[in-house]
Amino acid sequence: MDPNDIKDSIMDPEDVTDQFDPQDIASNKVMAVLACIPILFWLPLAAAPNSAFAKHYANQGLILLLLWVVIAVVVNILSAILGIIPVLGGILAAIIGLLCGLVQFAAFLLLFVSALSGKAKVIPIIGNMLHPFN
Repeated sequence: MDPNDIKDSIMDPEDVTDQFDPQDIASNKVMAVLACIPILFWLPLAAAPNSAFAKHYANQGLILLLLWVVIAVVVNILSAILGIIPVLGGILAAIIGLLCGLVQFAAFLLLFVSALSGKAKVIPIIGNMLHPFN
């Protein structure tokens, strides 16, 4: 992937709203918003199983949950490794943890605001990797 493509993907996430029925979006907006909370990604699948819009956000919520788990594991491993270095290691681990937390929050905020506004956006870079609920 070209670095310019990555920058464009982050600055302007893919909008796939035109793939969904406006009535489906209007009636399942609450389910989409709830799916943005990573631990609740499954809720739209149970409450609105026939909604393509809700399934889209269930997919994005699952991807966000997996992102959070992977980042947590990586940050913990890096913290353990950097913990060997006195003082500086702890500072570096804290900075890395903070930056990863900001990335996670930005992805959550993108999904949450998009769902609230009735738009179907995709998490940049990783949003198209997994679609188990189509």
